[in-house]
Amino acid sequence: MKNKALLKAQLMACFSDVFETPLINEIAEHSLHRFYNKGDIVVDLDMEMTHIPIIINGLVKVTREDIHENEILLYFLEEGDTCACSIINCISKQKSIIRATTEVRAEIIEFPVNKIEEWMIKYKSWRVYVIDSYHHRLEELLVVIKNLAFKNLDNRLYAYLSHQAKIRHTEDLSITHREIATDLNTSRVVISRILKVLDQKGKIKLSRHNIHVFGS
Repeated sequence: MKNKALLKAQLMACFSDVFETPLINEIAEHSLHRFYNKGDIVVDLDMEMTHIPIIINGLVKVTREDIHENEILLYFLEEGDTCACSIINCISKQKSIIRATTEVRAEIIEFPVNKIEEWMIKYKSWRVYVIDSYHHRLEELLVVIKNLAFKNLDNRLYAYLSHQAKIRHTEDLSITHREIATDLNTSRVVISRILKVLDQKGKIKLSRHNIHVFGS
């Protein structure tokens, strides 16, 4: 865990164009600073929310379960993002309805829930940040709904791989067919078949433990 001065300096480097300096000082003063390994759960289903994450470095996948306890991919959190669903849960005083899991090693600060409304009143930049988070997440969910309603699985899979390449900043994805199947709520066999088709069409290149995405 970093001392407050180092954390404040890092927050200034990351958020000086987003938050006022007094707000950055408060975030550094009141937040927990943690590192998570790949696959760690940051927020879990039915968790009593005491802190909300802001991603400093890394990538976090946000999912929820359907009535059959299958995981449904909602969105990913990248550097500078917070979890809009968690904020909504806290404001409405509900337990968590999502699970947030690290895709890679991640550095995260976690601010106490009792600061959400206080900072909304005190800082315009915080209000803008929270509203923008809601808006961005809503847009992502609308894309998910559009893809489910209007795209066949071949197109959904390629769109998913392209998005993964974009948010991971690499065209080479070390991701298993089973992980993709879970995110797209289908079977590994179906994903493997479609990946071979995409490979034959020249949209991706399959190799052992790697998927290279062209045109991402």
